[in-house]
Parts: sequence; structure tokens; C-alpha cells
Amino acid sequence: MGPGTRLPLQGGLPPADAPAGPVVEIACDESGFSGTNLLDPATPVIAHASVDLTAVEATALLTSLRAGFRFSPHEVKSRQFLRRPESVEAREWFLAALRGRAHVHLVDKQVFLATRVVDLLLAEPSYAAGTRLAPASREAALALHRAGHAAGADWTVFLAAFVDMLRTKRRDRAGDGSVDRFLRARDALVRHAPADAVLTGLDRARVAAVQARLYDEDRSIPPPLEPLLPALAETVLSWSGGGRRVLVVHDEQSALTADRLRRLQRVLAEGTGRPVLESPLAGLVMTDSRDDPRVQVADLLAGVARRMPETLDADLLRPPPPSPPRDPVTGAPPR
Repeated sequence: MGPGTRLPLQGGLPPADAPAGPVVEIACDESGFSGTNLLDPATPVIAHASVDLTAVEATALLTSLRAGFRFSPHEVKSRQFLRRPESVEAREWFLAALRGRAHVHLVDKQVFLATRVVDLLLAEPSYAAGTRLAPASREAALALHRAGHAAGADWTVFLAAFVDMLRTKRRDRAGDGSVDRFLRARDALVRHAPADAVLTGLDRARVAAVQARLYDEDRSIPPPLEPLLPALAETVLSWSGGGRRVLVVHDEQSALTADRLRRLQRVLAEGTGRPVLESPLAGLVMTDSRDDPRVQVADLLAGVARRMPETLDADLLRPPPPSPPRDPVTGAPPR
């Protein structure tokens, strides 16, 4: 296989037919995704960015960025917004150009792990966990995060033990003591937060049962260390205002398998009171970012958002308002 050979794209859930009803097509990419390495201090946050630009609009935006600010003609990366002398002006121009046409969802990885503790070990695991569809779980997770974060090193040890307990790649790990290590780390953390309902509610039998289900590849449990799925769910919910369905074009991510996306479709439909066939998630098509200028714009936005979240306009962190229908090629509204 030669160096220029591309492997087939993995994952995705293309719609079988053209989605019925009002549909918005968005292109997405992320920055800071590090797989199951969720405690890397270099990337504490994931930014999941989305735009509803057409290919023509995205190409024009990138062309203007290259021409106006002398970026590489082949590739524009967010790090250039940090290192170049004219970076402030270029960044402000870029973000202003996306106002009303883009959205960013930020994921704090430690908050994500706190949500997983609540969802997996105190309730029946759900693909709604970590999203606005599970507000009670989120409140409990935020309370756990606040209590744990104030505990310092014991919080880090607790999270590391939790992550280690959920790794299922090596089948010889059942009975290796990871559950006991997690519960010892819980006991150390309880000394700092004796009233925390999550910590005091953890039960050894329940914890061991969940680990066993993961080892048995119980697909009803969402992948415990994959924050991209709840990030995608939040992105879809943000764009689905006014009853719209959302067709996602996404840079390739092996975590977004067809089976997981079908489960996410059902959860989003149930959470919004719609039939499954009218789920807010109409489908997801994988692409190579080299082939799609819309994904390149989303990648650039995600990189800026992760590295410099304070530069984001508040509008980029709020759900985009429903926009009028646009020409699928030029992006222009109808006359």
C-alpha cells in the first residue's frame, strides 16, 4: 500500500433516504480529542465545532483567509492564529465571519468523567448522560466535580482509578483488583467530601456488575470513555431548534460507529418527544477533512475554541437560531 493510499472511511450512519421535513446540514470537527486518555493535562478540554456553511461558502472563507492574512495556500491551522504577528486580526475576522453560522460545544474532560461515574455506577447507563436530556445526572456530576476538585491530589487519583477500572481492551483484567483500587480511592475522597451523595452511594456490587457488563461488551452501555458521543448529541440538539432534523458531515472518527449512532438517534428522539424516524439526528456521513472545506473551517474553529475559549463570541456558544432555507450550492437565501 503506497504512501498516498487512503483507507476506507470508518463509522457513520448515512440516511437511507432523503430526510423528510426541515433539515439543516452541518459539518463538524473537534480539537482535543485524545481517545481514552482523558487525564492528559495538555488537553483538558474538547471543543466540538460545527458550521452550516455550504462548500462554496467555506471555500470562499478559506480563500479570503489565505489571501488576506498570507496563510499557507494548502492548509490553515488554528496554531497560526496564535503564533503569527497578525493573529489577533485574522482570528477576529474569522470568528466574525462565522457569526450566526457556527456553534461550539466545549467539554471539560473531568466533568465528563464525573458524569460517567454518576451515570454508570448510580443509574442505568444511558446515551443521554452528559447531555441536557439528563439534567438530574448532570447536577449530581457537577456537585461531585466541585467537591472532588477541591480535594486536590485525591481527586486525580480517584479519576485515574475510575478510568483504569473501565478499560476493557485487555481481557485478562477481570479480578485484577481495579474495583478495589477504585473504592479505596473513593474512600480517600470521601474524607474531603463526606456529604457527597455520589461518593457515599457507590456500592461495590454495583460497581463490579457494571465492569462485568463492559467486559461482556454490553452494547446498551455507552462507551464509558468516549466524550465525543455526548458532544455530538449536544451539537445536534443545539442545531435542531424549531423541529429541524440535523444531517451531520463529520471528519472521520472511529468512535462514531453505526450501532452507537442508531442508539443515539433513539435517545434523541425519546428525549425530544419525537418518533424515532423523526429523530433530531437525521444521519451522519463521514468524510476526509482534506476533501471538504466545510470540515476544514470547523476544524479551524474547534482549534481556536480549545486553545483560546475566551476569544469566542457568546453567540458561538449558544444554539444557532433556525435560519431560512438556503441554496444548497451558494448558500444564498431564496429570493
